Amino acid sequence: MSLLVVGLSHRSAPVSILERASLPADTQAKLLQDTLAAEPAAEATVLATCNRIELYADVDKFHAGVAELSTLLAQHSGVGLDELTPYLYVHYEDRAVHHLFSVACGLDSMVVGEGQILGQIKDTLALGQDLHTAGRLLNDLFQQALRVGKRAHSETGIDRAGQSLVTFGLEQLAQDTDVETWAKGKRALVIGAGSMSSLAAATLARSGVSEIVIANRTLTRAERLAQILNEPGGAGAAARAVEMVAVGDELTRADVVVSCTGATGLVLTGEAVEDAARGRRTPLFLLDLAMPRDIDAAAHRIPGVRLVDIESLAEASADAPMAADVDQVRGIVSDEVAAFGAAQRAAHITPTVVALRTMAAEVVAGEVARLEGRLPGLDDKQRAEITQTVRRVVDKLLHAPTVRVKQLASEPGGAGYADALRTLFDLDPETVASVSRADLNDADVKNRGRV
Repeated sequence: MSLLVVGLSHRSAPVSILERASLPADTQAKLLQDTLAAEPAAEATVLATCNRIELYADVDKFHAGVAELSTLLAQHSGVGLDELTPYLYVHYEDRAVHHLFSVACGLDSMVVGEGQILGQIKDTLALGQDLHTAGRLLNDLFQQALRVGKRAHSETGIDRAGQSLVTFGLEQLAQDTDVETWAKGKRALVIGAGSMSSLAAATLARSGVSEIVIANRTLTRAERLAQILNEPGGAGAAARAVEMVAVGDELTRADVVVSCTGATGLVLTGEAVEDAARGRRTPLFLLDLAMPRDIDAAAHRIPGVRLVDIESLAEASADAPMAADVDQVRGIVSDEVAAFGAAQRAAHITPTVVALRTMAAEVVAGEVARLEGRLPGLDDKQRAEITQTVRRVVDKLLHAPTVRVKQLASEPGGAGYADALRTLFDLDPETVASVSRADLNDADVKNRGRV
């Protein structure tokens, strides 16, 4: 295993860099295709969220891999390599596994313990599978990361350590007031109809707003979200959908606005916000969850307007108390990293063991054929008994060494046992490689769609 991750996040880079380095869906696909075309990478996938971009790859050379992945991130993000490099972090092999498992558990999130990252990891795996850029290593890694994240949320109280970004943002808007009390009776405008906007709309509905207007560039998606919110058994907020051109009018009627789109430019300019705030008797609350930002940062300075965005959320979350459950999750991550590493090291030697047993079977078959030539009078029963006896002898001789070598190979530093086995028994490297290729194809079929 030569797992490498190169990335940047809210922990390593300022918001201004993260905004410029965001990757649209089509750019992510091109990045993965170019990564696989690069010499050091055998498989790859990219985890891109509003506050992190991480490129995962199976590489054959560490230094060449870091250089190539860094260059590719710079090329596709549009941020120059010299400017991007100071904010990049690198994790390799077990440290890379530890990093992803920590991310999956919400330990590396802006708001510790938030669960939305699991859906984003699931999307990352699906993208790698759809583009055939994720092979056995990344399939295994991301499947396990999802399981570890779910385990952390089910076995600990990590959810109490923090809330989703939406809930945390609304708490910052409400300041010292309970969110339900603050939201009761307010009219809300949600711009965007993706996963984050849908979560925001549902959260606002549960919090007690009286009306939710959904605006989206694709009206049918906004209508679908509004329909879900209006279904029987909902929270009681009336929901309706509008086209993006109606945002200006809706802004003057809204009390709280949540925006999270994939737009590359501003959705709400400072001038638009100032026009909407002019003459109001009540404050206008704005929550910008987009990266790059949807709402002009100049809105911070407009009287009667309170804006909470990714940058202010990062500052607020830095002072959030850490629950005791965080330590428990860290223990889970450490245990799971060790188990994953052992499983990968054990799997690495399996093709060699299979090749050894294949060679032994061929030797048995050759010796039985030679014996039949020298003793042509053997009947079928005698021939079968001799064959079975020779096979039992070979199996007994190979059993202890192969079991023990698998155990040794699963321990740290055990990668050399496969090489020793190949050397001791003079195994054909091509035979071992063919077993590995067959195993990889089987794993790809098995993992396809398991997200």
